[in-house]
Amino acid sequence: MVTGGNGFLGKHLVAKIKAKKPRSIFIPKHPEYDLRKYEDCLKVAKKGDIIIHLAANVGGIGYNREFPANLFDDNILMGTFMMMAGKAAKVKKYIALGTICAYPKFTPVPFKEKNLWYGYPEETNAPYGLAKKMQLVQAQAYRQQYGFNAIFLLPVNLYGPGDNFNPKSSHVIPALIRKFVEAKQKGDKEVIVWGTGNASREFLYVDDAAEALVLAAERYNKEDPVNLGAGFEIKIRDLAKLIKKLSGFEGKIVWDRTKPNGQPRRMLDVSLANKEFGFKAKTSFEEGLKNTIDWYIQNLA
Repeated sequence: MVTGGNGFLGKHLVAKIKAKKPRSIFIPKHPEYDLRKYEDCLKVAKKGDIIIHLAANVGGIGYNREFPANLFDDNILMGTFMMMAGKAAKVKKYIALGTICAYPKFTPVPFKEKNLWYGYPEETNAPYGLAKKMQLVQAQAYRQQYGFNAIFLLPVNLYGPGDNFNPKSSHVIPALIRKFVEAKQKGDKEVIVWGTGNASREFLYVDDAAEALVLAAERYNKEDPVNLGAGFEIKIRDLAKLIKKLSGFEGKIVWDRTKPNGQPRRMLDVSLANKEFGFKAKTSFEEGLKNTIDWYIQNLA
């Protein structure tokens, strides 16, 4: 049973699971099931031996600033009730997906799992990041008291074909792709990008992330959280230049320094995922960006 199975990551994950020919796969759909309600979580939890909980209310930095309460409420309710229901339904395994936003604002780079509790998250991400982080606390408590096999994974920002390109809620890569492609089509002379460009990020191609989830579901059964990433860091300034080049936009980039940068740096230590369940990202960043830009132009632009 995959919550959020019709979402960005969910569609890629479900395709990989179907290729393994499971007896059945169930994807609860909203509004038929509202996972902020325990009764609905209990109904869907009974439909699987394994639960992979991807469903989330999530967005980029602008969305995080505008809707911090919604992000906290929705994610903590879905996470808490879904795991409670999984335990009540006696599922064999529960996979909870966290977020890099759960890490402290100032974390030594690369972020190691042991640093997860050494400070408060970056302020604009904190309500979302902390709500998701509570799944780790719950998973470890349930394992200790009930012997419940729940694992917790921490992915970096994902990107790829099928991403969310809505300017009100998208993350940085789809937001920039849309800006540059639209600017090229309109013949604009400049593109405005938030912040200074000095913050750094790490990105994981969505198909690689789906593969990581499958491997963890098959092979990992411990209480410790595990990072999922590609093991590289790029400044937003360099990211914007790369997307500009790949999208064919020939104007200039203007940095709006009145807008926030978000967390100063982000890059994960990804060695534990490789050690514990053999995951290593395969898609090069430029290849992944080209695929994403092509998909956007063909499907949405």
